Amino acid sequence: MNLDNPAIFLSLLVFLPALAAAAIACFAPNDNPEVIKKATFWTTVVTFLLSIGMLFGWPGIQFQAGVDSMQHLFSVDWIPSFNIYFALGIDGISLPLVLLTTFISMLAMGASWPIEKHVKAYCVLFLLLETGMIGVFLALDFFLFYVLWEVMLLPMYFLIGVWGGPRREYAAIKFFLFTLFGSVLMLIAILMLYFSSDVRDLPTAKLQEFRFSPAQIEAIDEATTPQHTFSIMALQELGQTTDQFKGKLAGMTYEWWAFLLLLIGFLIKVPSVPVHTWLPDAHVEAPTPISMILAGVLLKMGGYGIIRIAYPICPEAAYDLAWLVCSLGVVSMVYGAFAALAQTDFKRLVAYSSVSHMGYVVLGLGVWSAMSPDYNADYWRWGMNGAMFQMIAHGVSSAGMFFMVGVLYDRVHHRDLNKFGGIFGRMPVYSGLAVGIFFAGLGLPGLCGFVGEVMVVLSTWKYCIVLAVIAASVVILTAGYILWTLQRVYLGADYNGPHPEALTPLTSREFRIAAPLLALAILFGVYPRVVLDYMEPSVSRTVEQLAPMTRKFEAKKAEEPAETEIAATTHSDMAS
Repeated sequence: MNLDNPAIFLSLLVFLPALAAAAIACFAPNDNPEVIKKATFWTTVVTFLLSIGMLFGWPGIQFQAGVDSMQHLFSVDWIPSFNIYFALGIDGISLPLVLLTTFISMLAMGASWPIEKHVKAYCVLFLLLETGMIGVFLALDFFLFYVLWEVMLLPMYFLIGVWGGPRREYAAIKFFLFTLFGSVLMLIAILMLYFSSDVRDLPTAKLQEFRFSPAQIEAIDEATTPQHTFSIMALQELGQTTDQFKGKLAGMTYEWWAFLLLLIGFLIKVPSVPVHTWLPDAHVEAPTPISMILAGVLLKMGGYGIIRIAYPICPEAAYDLAWLVCSLGVVSMVYGAFAALAQTDFKRLVAYSSVSHMGYVVLGLGVWSAMSPDYNADYWRWGMNGAMFQMIAHGVSSAGMFFMVGVLYDRVHHRDLNKFGGIFGRMPVYSGLAVGIFFAGLGLPGLCGFVGEVMVVLSTWKYCIVLAVIAASVVILTAGYILWTLQRVYLGADYNGPHPEALTPLTSREFRIAAPLLALAILFGVYPRVVLDYMEPSVSRTVEQLAPMTRKFEAKKAEEPAETEIAATTHSDMAS
């Protein structure tokens, strides 16, 4: 196998966990769960090493920092009768998320050692879930993206429903229904865009850039009927340079409807208020390693979908509805923080904190501040980069917080905050790591949570001062529930809950999971360039493509009232 070939390398990166899952399902002995766990863990390790190899000079596929375009892009026939292709590629937007996915998956599998029920089934589903997550971040065909998006749904449903807590069936069904609803809306938008598209309007140079084969380009040139496409990059170009998605439906354009449907589907995954209610139940009932993946990776797919698909393909609708995106982001921040303050369940508090922190992501993506009179896109660029950085930072801190909650739950089998206390004296190493990780979630300067939040708040000031002030004020609420939690759990009076004898020091396995998370939280907080150097060129390129279109959108809006007035006058004259 030639791993120097980008097509082979990226395909292996996506499907290695699935191949390992098939091997485990077929050949692993049921009576030796330890072997199955080790095989699964080492599969996640190899997958992580493959992904990290792109940064450190893996021959032929090294990722070039500072390059803003898609790298190692390839496309091969899959279902050519519908112009569906197996297309993968990676850029500065997807690379950090792929690395986050493989890293958190590796740690989550390390945290899965306490799992004892149906170990083979658990490990197979875990690896299938990893394949779906990596594939979503690399897919450049909309149909392939949708298939991989759905691949994640079933494993996560069973991982919650079989290995979760007492109300696991309810939480799993709620997660399934919410996610499926969002997927159906996304599918409608995909079909709407597909049947409105025609790649004959794109120049040959662009088709070559998007890796259309010579045979495909020749067929497109000779075609006399519309040539529809699922290519995400082609749809982005069509959305930004043509009027193909401007057909009317119920008074609004196809683009407007497609953006709204995609936005709802992605916001369910983020999740944002009011489509967030599945998250606390899923987190509370999910086993610890699945909570780590759910918070650390799955929530980021919503933000990724907005920046990769919704905004670039439907820019005019995104501009029109930027106020909605920003408002939902701020509402989620405030609501999540107040809800966290009201919790007495340790895990549910952390779940609501995720709703609040992911609100910064939605707000940063939405602050389309390149408006008249100066049309300066710098602030929006800060917001977009801040949102992307916040996704990585939250992936690290939230996974760490859920793991720390799980460490206590595995010992004392409860999460009641009112029954904790004095943990620092009984488990000093654990408590020190936990305090550091929770401070990273708080957004303390010098830790990872601070950078993204500051960038988002600064960018919002140019868009709307009121929203910026509210977003900045949420930091006070965040400090309130984080510090109150630390005081109730780790400080204060002595522990007064059940099983006090079980409060034993961290095991070496637990330490090896928690310490890397805290180390990354410090590294990203002290030296954020380690992430931004790879991320910023591609994110800024997206802003630079979309921001100049603001003049066109505003000019179009200025013409619409005049056209309406002329039409009304004409109608009045005819009536006379």
